Amino acid sequence: MESDDPSSRSNSPPPQRRRICGNCDRPQAVCLCHVIPTTPITTNTRILIIHHPHEAQHKLNTARLLTKSVRHVATHLSRKLLHSHLTDQSPSATIYLFPPSPTTPAVTLSDLKQTLNNHDNVLLIAFDATWKHAKEMVKASQGVLESVGAIRACLDVDENLTGGSIYDDELVLRKEPFKGCVSTLEAVARVLGAIEDKGDDIERVLIGVLREMVRLQAGFLKPVKPRPKR
Repeated sequence: MESDDPSSRSNSPPPQRRRICGNCDRPQAVCLCHVIPTTPITTNTRILIIHHPHEAQHKLNTARLLTKSVRHVATHLSRKLLHSHLTDQSPSATIYLFPPSPTTPAVTLSDLKQTLNNHDNVLLIAFDATWKHAKEMVKASQGVLESVGAIRACLDVDENLTGGSIYDDELVLRKEPFKGCVSTLEAVARVLGAIEDKGDDIERVLIGVLREMVRLQAGFLKPVKPRPKR
């Protein structure tokens, strides 16, 4: 039976919650304000991120860094793209990021700018999730993507090779399934680097934010062991 004597109770102070930066919304120990642009980057490309509910809780999610770093970014917590996620501003071209499949080819970055043919009002859609969930999201979104004539675009992908993302280069924090699969921030940065007028500068800044996040997290997270390829 528990004693009612206050002197018998533990005098240990309650555990303190981590201090969170009010600007970047990250714990103070891994604050990224020193690399996030003071004024969000303005791009001709508008970015729409469909944010899977499971991914929203992940410590290493990069979609939030994009919203802090780039001005024209909208996010929706959803398992698929809906017509309601698309704004009234009709883009001259819509592209979405996902590797090619046997039935749906994808335009590579090297050919993307020519494919867009100097469109200056592009909507870029990114599905932010694990690769398993991203496949499900893209499949569930096909009707909407086809209705707006969205072009599938991809980075250089090689399913026979592993690695190649910044997560792998700096420290194995999250394992990608094969070469060419990268984080949402890295993928968007590379697309902007390919199609924006000042793309090289934009890509450099965004990749710098991601590299710093990985560097800081490396001191606090246990690395993930590479998974054997089946």
